[in-house]
Amino acid sequence: MTVPWPAVARLVGRRALAAVPVLVVVTLGMFAVAAASPFDPVRRYVGESSGASQETLDALRENLSPDGTFVEQWWSWLTSALGGDLGQSLALRQPVSQVIAERIGWSLLLCAVAFVGSVLLGTALGVLAARREGGWLDRTVTSLGYTLQAAPPFWLALLAIWLFALQLDVLPAGGLTEAGEDTVTSGGLLSHLALPAAVLTVSQLPWFVLYVRQGVTDALHEDPVRGARARGVSERTVLLGHGLRSGLLPVLTLVGTRIPELITGALLVETVFSWPGIASATVRAATATDFPLLAALTALSALAVLAGNLLADLLYGLADPRVDLNEM
Repeated sequence: MTVPWPAVARLVGRRALAAVPVLVVVTLGMFAVAAASPFDPVRRYVGESSGASQETLDALRENLSPDGTFVEQWWSWLTSALGGDLGQSLALRQPVSQVIAERIGWSLLLCAVAFVGSVLLGTALGVLAARREGGWLDRTVTSLGYTLQAAPPFWLALLAIWLFALQLDVLPAGGLTEAGEDTVTSGGLLSHLALPAAVLTVSQLPWFVLYVRQGVTDALHEDPVRGARARGVSERTVLLGHGLRSGLLPVLTLVGTRIPELITGALLVETVFSWPGIASATVRAATATDFPLLAALTALSALAVLAGNLLADLLYGLADPRVDLNEM
């Protein structure tokens, strides 16, 4: 397959330009929420039970809180962010850029493993279910898919900890290292990654299973597939060469739409398993009303969603020759 690089470059350029107003609205909205919030970040900074005097609080508020309206504050933050300065995290007492740099790698590792696992396992189960429509495997996989679709990720995480960490004692319950250890080893990383990655994979799995199953089932009822069977083409070739290829096209649209759900699921899973990623920092920023960190993480999440949608459109356009990338 020849990749139309000029069309791909034009699509990426158009989406990059369209992302600018989206990020403007998202970050401006974050500062509007901060301005309307009844919570006092300075009080959270020193601690609710702190006996600091009003004079001390006022002095801290003058030093930590930016001046002007929320639009002026947003513009000051934006110009600083474009220069590489994302501000200071009040909750973690670190520069925001340092907070993100220390945690984004662990979040990307967890999300990448879970996303690849859910795509591969979901595709395999969906194809097996569609192979014998209405059979016991189809009914089992479909029922399990609908059941897991309704299961919250935090409930799956707690169930996994109870079973594999407490009852069977075969995997650690959370964290990145064992108690008293500071060095991350490859073996320790794999054992600590297993449960959160498996839970996040299972939380995303139903969507791919059900989409693949429906797509392949519909493709196997199309006239070209019936014609291939009539010509004596083997069932394996019909299933993998015709049914799977046609049935996977709708699944490509899931790549973009599942990114927000993947981020939300990672937020819950990282919190339950004490995984040192971006999502856990988001929870701390929200509970501590750490708006400088929240603004940066919100912009980062918006960029991830936009990138996911772009990737889905590119994959769909390249997989389906009927789609013109210049019109997307």
